[in-house]
Amino acid sequence: MTEQDTAQEYLDGYTEILVGVCATGRKLTREELAGLRARGEQAAEAGIGLRPLVRAHLATARQAHPGLPTAADDRLLAAVEQAIDAFAEGHERAQRLAVRQEEAARREFIDDLLYGRSDLGRLAERAERFGLLLSHAHAVAVAQGPEPYSDGFPVSRSVESSLVARFGNRRILLTTKDGRLICVAPADEPDVLTHFAKQAYAATDGGRVAIGRSHSGAGGVVHSYEEALNALDLADRMSLEGPVLHAADLLVYPVLTRDRQAMADLVRSVLGPLRQARGGAEPLLDTLTAYFDTGCVAAEAARRLSLSVRAVTYRLDRIHKLTGADPGDPAQRYTLQTAVVGARLLGWPDQEL
Repeated sequence: MTEQDTAQEYLDGYTEILVGVCATGRKLTREELAGLRARGEQAAEAGIGLRPLVRAHLATARQAHPGLPTAADDRLLAAVEQAIDAFAEGHERAQRLAVRQEEAARREFIDDLLYGRSDLGRLAERAERFGLLLSHAHAVAVAQGPEPYSDGFPVSRSVESSLVARFGNRRILLTTKDGRLICVAPADEPDVLTHFAKQAYAATDGGRVAIGRSHSGAGGVVHSYEEALNALDLADRMSLEGPVLHAADLLVYPVLTRDRQAMADLVRSVLGPLRQARGGAEPLLDTLTAYFDTGCVAAEAARRLSLSVRAVTYRLDRIHKLTGADPGDPAQRYTLQTAVVGARLLGWPDQEL
């Protein structure tokens, strides 16, 4: 059976409608229009495109024309216009509903994938529908910009177009979650996430991207996603520089805070005396942070802090007197630096420990 023959099945009663309209000059009734819309929906649900259906309507009208009353051409054209419009309306309505259902299914899958809330076996089956093979290892990259993003936003479309143009169909999932752009890619395709990071950074006007480590299985996607989110959070708390963060490079920080109470005790005992300084602990803590971040080079720390070298040297001396630990002494530097990292991770001195 040809496509045209299949389309013809959804035109039952259409010839009678045309004949009746041309004979009386009336418009299509409400019931006739509703019936045409319903058949349009049915045709769309059956997967028949609108073009063969329109051709079938026109072909039927052409076949009916010789038997119509004389001078009925205007009536016939008006009836065909009404009929096709109603049929197309039903067809489009079914298409929109199918798109919404597909979007809802995709969003449900993404939520289950990133939160690990579904049965892993069932999740793996659903994943194939969206281009992922969860039996393989995957890594997740998360991009965060100055504003929230969602599917269909210009930023999202720009990044997606670039990925498709570069990699085609390589079992890549690009989506959004909580206002962030997310890319899930096979672990053996590291260039995908590298390209995603570059494009997301440009599209978000200087946003930040975090890339989780690769892990196997459906649970591995959740693990990598959480690593990327934690890396973004850590970058905010630690004021880490650089547009792209790799969770693998930041593993030391979770280790340092694994025993939160012990870290809090270290911060209080080592840095607590800084609260006695004029202006509080914050300026001296910033000085230590800059000093350690620049490899203990006072001149570079002074440049970062927009201070004179003399002012930085004075602050370091003040820190030594208050805490009893000399930032310039290699034997004492490790304790001070660890306490400074802990303070930044725990939000001290703004947060009481």
